Amino acid sequence: MDRALREAAARGESTPISFAGWLRFALRLAALLVALLVCVPLHYLYRLFAYGSPFPRLFLGLAARIAGARVERIGVPLRRDVFFIANHVSWIDILALAGASGTAFVAKAELGRAPVVGWLSRLNRTVFVERENRLGVAEQINALREALQDNWSITVFPEGTTTDGRSLLPFKTSMLSVLEPPPPGVLVQPVLVDYGPVAEEIGWIGDEGGLNNARRVLARKGTFTVRLHFLEPFSPEEFRGRKAIGARARAAIEAALLTTLGEPLRPFAHDVVPVRYHAPRD
Repeated sequence: MDRALREAAARGESTPISFAGWLRFALRLAALLVALLVCVPLHYLYRLFAYGSPFPRLFLGLAARIAGARVERIGVPLRRDVFFIANHVSWIDILALAGASGTAFVAKAELGRAPVVGWLSRLNRTVFVERENRLGVAEQINALREALQDNWSITVFPEGTTTDGRSLLPFKTSMLSVLEPPPPGVLVQPVLVDYGPVAEEIGWIGDEGGLNNARRVLARKGTFTVRLHFLEPFSPEEFRGRKAIGARARAAIEAALLTTLGEPLRPFAHDVVPVRYHAPRD
């Protein structure tokens, strides 16, 4: 993608799409609808007879592939009693991670109110949090514990936003309060989500709207690789509190990202209020 167009998208401008791009967009959207129409009824049918349906995971993994992602797992994800802590580049992260591990997620409350997307998220036991609702923290932590019991794994994106794949923001650790104290037997596994050379093109950053980003990605020609690096897990019991746990996970992700890029990380170019990050000014 042309850098000027990418920068225009980050400013909130609509990205022009060619006729061939619109055709790809329509075909992928149709494929997603077919996958949805197959997987959702099977999910509800399965739930009549058993708990823990495999169809949300199947749909999300298939949706990632339809969107053009070719997911590669590096390392071994723990199967249960695990709290994944990952960096965040795109909405594709959610599809890729869920398809690869079956994890549930912590997401902003606004996503839960979105039509269709919110409903789909609930099928996969997403926990929606109100960042400004300080009085509801205990209730949100209880919801996290229940999701961990049901899905066996929970993923948190503590950067507070999506980035460009070349930066790593400070971690907001309020949702790691579920690990104070840690549930018995639960481990933390850091995860690096790596889009390689297409990270800046796929990334959802700045003032770009969600619809424009989805349109860009679904209209994009060809496929792209998403490498999920499941790093060495550790016991949260070895650390004193959520901030220490978050710092340990961030250090592991940063080291893996530095190795992958082969160059220093760069400052993120946009302010991020939830983590009190201010972009450097010229």
